[in-house]
Amino acid sequence: MSFLRHVGKHGDRKVAIVFREVPGEPHMCLVVYPEILNQHIHDPLIQCIESDIGQNSENLADALNRTYTKDGTIILQKLHSEGMLKKINTEQVLMTPGPNIKIRLNELNKMLDEMKLGEDAVKRMAELDASRGMQSPADVARRMRGDKVETAPVVASGDALGDAALANNLRQQATKMTNEAKGLMAEADRLLKEAASMDPVKPKKETVRKTKTATLEATPKTKTTRVKKENVA
Repeated sequence: MSFLRHVGKHGDRKVAIVFREVPGEPHMCLVVYPEILNQHIHDPLIQCIESDIGQNSENLADALNRTYTKDGTIILQKLHSEGMLKKINTEQVLMTPGPNIKIRLNELNKMLDEMKLGEDAVKRMAELDASRGMQSPADVARRMRGDKVETAPVVASGDALGDAALANNLRQQATKMTNEAKGLMAEADRLLKEAASMDPVKPKKETVRKTKTATLEATPKTKTTRVKKENVA
């Protein structure tokens, strides 16, 4: 089984980690229990987690904000509006990204934070041999580390996301996607210019159709002289 991010357990229940840390409460996280979801939410959510977008996202929420349920609603909005996002202690979440790989979310978060600050975490790899089936935090953290810049966190209110915070997060996502689109357009323009310099395309000659002007000659009208035949007596 390949390594899979954003997957863990809360007790005996499987959870998807939507936000691994709650702003202002780093010991808390936001999760969703896939088992309680309807099929039109469950299936797209699992597909999102397993997709490249999901696996390359720092927080699963970033990917869920770009993925739709079967009825056409953004998954992150659906989970929020139906109160399915739950806030629990990171110490209670055991990450299980693969066989014989186990690490508590609070330890993983600490390692990820240290790696972002540039601290040396490689020395903790030695803990792997003595872990007896418990994966070294440094090992899992290194593989879970993404190159993408983390988007601004969404502030939690109670056990779910606040409406204003969620709306702000959506605006930031829209701005990010707009900037990415502009970057792609600029790159496409650059590639076209480069291609033109390497292999100039000769403009096609337009065929000029000459229209012959017909000269209409006026035909003189011939007067018909009626000759009266006189009766000769």
